[in-house]
Amino acid sequence: MASSRPTARQQQQQHLSDAEISRQKRAAALAAAELIEDGMRVGLGTGSTVAYLLPAIAARGCEGLRCVATSPATESAARALGLTVEALDEVGELDIAIDGADQIDERGWLIKGGGGAHTREKIVAAAARRFVVIASANKTVLELEPPVPLELVAFGVQRTLTSLDPARLRGIEPSPDGGLIADYLGPVGAPKELAARLSAAPGVVDHGLFEPELVSLILIAGDSGLERRAGAKQ
Repeated sequence: MASSRPTARQQQQQHLSDAEISRQKRAAALAAAELIEDGMRVGLGTGSTVAYLLPAIAARGCEGLRCVATSPATESAARALGLTVEALDEVGELDIAIDGADQIDERGWLIKGGGGAHTREKIVAAAARRFVVIASANKTVLELEPPVPLELVAFGVQRTLTSLDPARLRGIEPSPDGGLIADYLGPVGAPKELAARLSAAPGVVDHGLFEPELVSLILIAGDSGLERRAGAKQ
């Protein structure tokens, strides 16, 4: 899986205790769980913040939920809590998807995929009428910073790496779907331009840059309470 090592920005915010960050993640997850209603088709993200979301959804006791998981780990955890998990192709369009983020900038761009599930996460986000992002305050940034997770096709991967500049890549590990995961370490700059360049590179399945148009709502829990940021997807 892609590395989840902290960026320079996150290192600067390490004065926050683990307990405080956990409290914020839980607060954001609980707020998102309140959006779940009977009969919904729900996309479940992957990561440490979603770990608080799953029991919160289960505790609501909503009837007729049909869930889609973005990773084997999420699927296993959701089933253990009694949630019904099905394949996305069986469920179809989702009413809502909820997931965390590694970074959130002021324009609504995200970096996701520190756990290596960004391709599935992006597919599920696009399949949902509403995509809600949950995060602790330390995930907010003025500008996005590397690393940007990539999923690569295994065939010809050395050629793909050469086209992307090997000096700007780190870590090649298996993905859940038979591809390879790596971190792109080059400057992000304008996220839209980098997203287009990465998407256009042959051999790149997908990247961890999520555009604002995918996002309906961002819930950020901090010391002063819960901040709600409207996304571009309504």
